[in-house]
Amino acid sequence: MQIPDQQIIVITGASRGIGAAIALRLAKSGAHLVLTGRDRAKLQSVADSILSAGGTAEAHLCDLRDPGQIESLAKTVLSRRGRCDVLINNAGLGRFGEPLHSLAPGEWDRILETNLRAPYLLVRAFAPAMIAAGGGHIINISSLAGRNPLPNAAAYAASKWGLNGLMYSVAEELRPHKIRVSLIAPGSTQTEFAGGLSAKKSPLGALAPDDVAHVVEMLLTQADASFVSEVLIRPTLKS
Repeated sequence: MQIPDQQIIVITGASRGIGAAIALRLAKSGAHLVLTGRDRAKLQSVADSILSAGGTAEAHLCDLRDPGQIESLAKTVLSRRGRCDVLINNAGLGRFGEPLHSLAPGEWDRILETNLRAPYLLVRAFAPAMIAAGGGHIINISSLAGRNPLPNAAAYAASKWGLNGLMYSVAEELRPHKIRVSLIAPGSTQTEFAGGLSAKKSPLGALAPDDVAHVVEMLLTQADASFVSEVLIRPTLKS
């Protein structure tokens, strides 16, 4: 199966890493991509790459820690495009190498507001339009850290455990409206995230961003009668 043509897909954290890989892959499907992030130059670079390859995309600066900016994003998308078929909650951040008792409250807030509160606000902003349209798909990029202890990154792990619980519950709330809610939990991935630690591993010891993007594409090609609620992705080699 193929992704339905002309889908309106919103992707957060689309300026680099996994988000950029998802955007570049889904652009080939004929979807119109709404790319969000905080780095104007990098975000526009991804959009320009899509446009130069014949795809369609628009870039929107959006700080997901600001509820007003999320609300404005949703109003802009829905007024211009009329709908949001797919929401991909990809943006995330973390702090690693520090025990919880040393973590400043401001850092805790920054991580939880980005990784957990923002997906809630985005669902709140876009789900009503999906309900009105009779369906949609919300895909959340979680982490294997949301299923396992992660010493010296407890706030990040907590945010991902929380995201999983949030979206398991939202999935049941939205199923009657034919809205799928899925989680993807990657292991170590070769990106700039966490200071690029995973990028230093061997090619088989860490996922490539496009490995995650490939799974997103697979989720969007499911038959109408089913949905995959969760996918765990691990590198071939355990490091």
